[in-house]
Amino acid sequence: MSKKAKAPQRLQLHVPEPKHRPGDAGNFDGLQIATPGAMPRPATDAPEASLREFPYGLIRVLDDSGKAVGEWTPALKVDVLLKGLRAMALTRAFDERMQRAQRQGKTSFYVKSTGEEAVSVAQAMALDPDDMLFPSYRQQGLLIARDWSILDMMCQLFSNSADRLKGRQLPVMYSVRDKNFFSISGNLGTQYPQAVGWAMASAIQGDTRIAASWIGDGTTAEADFHHALTFAAVYRAPVILNVVNNQWAISSFQGIAGGECATFAARAIGYGIPGLRVDGNDFLAVYAATQWAAERARHNHGPTLIELYTYRAAAHSTSDDPSAYRPGDEAEHWPLGDPIARLKQHLIALGKWSDEQHKALVAEVDAEVKKALREAEAIGTLGSTKADPATMFDDVFKELPVHLQRQRDELLGAMGA
Repeated sequence: MSKKAKAPQRLQLHVPEPKHRPGDAGNFDGLQIATPGAMPRPATDAPEASLREFPYGLIRVLDDSGKAVGEWTPALKVDVLLKGLRAMALTRAFDERMQRAQRQGKTSFYVKSTGEEAVSVAQAMALDPDDMLFPSYRQQGLLIARDWSILDMMCQLFSNSADRLKGRQLPVMYSVRDKNFFSISGNLGTQYPQAVGWAMASAIQGDTRIAASWIGDGTTAEADFHHALTFAAVYRAPVILNVVNNQWAISSFQGIAGGECATFAARAIGYGIPGLRVDGNDFLAVYAATQWAAERARHNHGPTLIELYTYRAAAHSTSDDPSAYRPGDEAEHWPLGDPIARLKQHLIALGKWSDEQHKALVAEVDAEVKKALREAEAIGTLGSTKADPATMFDDVFKELPVHLQRQRDELLGAMGA
């Protein structure tokens, strides 16, 4: 005799929700944070199958007292640490001034990297100057760490007559061939397959340069992310693929992109490549992990996916109001602290820095930004200068086709040129 069939259970759709919303007190009490120095540092030629614990751990070097502990501690000289501290401080000062300029109507748009300065600065310093960078719009620290002119960056933001991109790119979408900094795309995810393709070309040509790329946690939901990982894994492309998990996209938390199910670094496992999860507010940890991945790529052991675990302290952009979707004080409770303060504390613990020296540094970089800003504003700000219409024919074709030459000549004739 058959048993009576049970009524089918009503299906429910799971929609990820952050633990705290506006009006709640911000806290991260349930967050599992690994102990500094707990993660071992494997050989750079270790097979991926032996590295499965790393996507679920967290590489940390600096402890709460500012001391560097564990196998991942990089052997960095004090002058390198000081250069990193200055580049991060300069990036923050640049961000603060340029947001003010946007609020004053001098540029149309800006994106700050507050709290994420160690990601771009430490990674730029760990890579070789000839390595190719394929960034997103929150990695201005890459250019600053490579000693690029902040005046040049400001002119791009203002779209004035000194803008190397002639007003054709949105503000913050820099392109600096001189520093191997690929043009930033407003379309999310495009830089990942571009970086992999460039790295594959470098390997085909027998070059020695590698590529690195950056996206946010939300962009891992784009198809380009998976296309890039497939090609990188299959062809062992010499590339470092970075996911900056700063907990929030423009208005949705990282769980919407799958971060609630597993870490973003864990996605590497399905492709058979190493995945590292790193404390993104720890300058030394970020440097060490990037150095490890770069050495692996340079010795033809293939790509690495790095999840940089950090927090977006500021708004997503000047078009965003984070108070509409997260607690106003949440950034203050982020357990991994501030990257600048942590490196400062480390240098003080080494006896190589002081609070007085740090105050002087902050004043110095702020004065540097103010000076560059005056120069940029003297050239022009948003709407104060107009591009030469004839430049619309430039920078598209290596050799201008005959029909466009004819149109350009007609334009110049009408302009009386």
